[in-house]
Formats: sequence, C-alpha cells, structure tokens
Amino acid sequence: MRQNPYLAQSVEHQTITDNDYNLSVSAYVEAEDTHEVIDITQLNADLKTTVSKIDKLRRDIDVIVAEIEGDAT
Repeated sequence: MRQNPYLAQSVEHQTITDNDYNLSVSAYVEAEDTHEVIDITQLNADLKTTVSKIDKLRRDIDVIVAEIEGDAT
C-alpha cells in the first residue's frame, strides 16, 4: 500500500536524528499543491471577449456623452 505524501505519517527515530531532530511537519510531509490549474488558452479567449465588450461599452458611452454635450450647447 502506497502512502499518501500529503498526509501525516510515522517517521523512524533514525530519520529524525539524521535530520538534526527537526520536528517540523514540513520536514517529513510534502505540502500538497492546491493551486487551481488554469487553461491559458481559454483564459486568453475569455479576456479577448471581455475586452471586446468593454470597447463596445466605451463607444456606447461616448455616443451618449456626445448626445448630452450636444443638447447642453
């Protein structure tokens, strides 16, 4: 049976001695990488879509502002 490297485990006394009696858990148990895996290709596609929407909204706002400014003069 294979041990899970991310869970607590028993450590031989000699191993602790060889490790200068370091009792830090991180010296004996590997920290599990829990970072989210990000699909860069999808992220870039989503970003391109978002930027396109922002650009359209800016154009729409510019039209509204121009109409308001035109009515004010």
